[in-house]
Amino acid sequence: MYSYEDSDNRVPILQMDSELQHAQLELLSAHCATHQLRLHYSAEDLARFGRRDTLRKSAAAARALNEFYSSIEEKIPPTTAPQTTAHPAASLPPTTSQIAQAAVCVSSYLRQQREHYLPAALPLDNQHKARMWPYFSPELLDQIRVIELKGQRVSPPSFYAEARALGFDNLPEITHMDSLTFVDVVVFNEVLTERPLFHALVHAVQFQILGVERYTELFVQSFLRTRTHFTVPLEAHAFSLTSRFLRPSPERFSVEDHILRWITDDRY
Repeated sequence: MYSYEDSDNRVPILQMDSELQHAQLELLSAHCATHQLRLHYSAEDLARFGRRDTLRKSAAAARALNEFYSSIEEKIPPTTAPQTTAHPAASLPPTTSQIAQAAVCVSSYLRQQREHYLPAALPLDNQHKARMWPYFSPELLDQIRVIELKGQRVSPPSFYAEARALGFDNLPEITHMDSLTFVDVVVFNEVLTERPLFHALVHAVQFQILGVERYTELFVQSFLRTRTHFTVPLEAHAFSLTSRFLRPSPERFSVEDHILRWITDDRY
């Protein structure tokens, strides 16, 4: 059994956590792709018209993953958390005015955080630019500013308290994210590493093409519909492209082209 207190085990444990995080990213990408299928096709249509070998292999992989992670979940030490009763408003479809108000709150938060961190943020160094240039334009990479908080955390928005009081408990966990993109300023809660940098840059391109207002409008609409951060198409696309970037034999592709294609196909 591993113990983090044992110095001989720290490297294997860090490696294990790294591999676990990579597996989680792949699972999130698969979850997002499956959610898109669910939105566009019924189970009956998939079963009737989908390729049978693909469906069977997908179902078998899902069962195997479920069995594996369920066996792990059974061994996770229990934690006690206060039970909450969902607010009736959380089960009602949001009104147009509520969506607009939420989008204003989010866009204001994004701009405020950008202005807060920009003075201390720095340009990307040449090493990171070289790693990212096959996927992002030189203009974007020159424009981006980054800052590492190294143990500090970005504070969640002040409107989170009001949203949770209304029953929205599944809000994005700002303080637990590796990186956050505030338009063209990327903030790392710990230190800058390639995976969260790539993910953050995808969002920077989305901001660049869509604009802050349209981005937040799409994000809020999708979140209020799905109630899950990871299934918002803007986020799902970032996870999917990051997963492609991390493949053992990565392919070169233009993130901007992919985002423009999703916009044209109305997938956001």
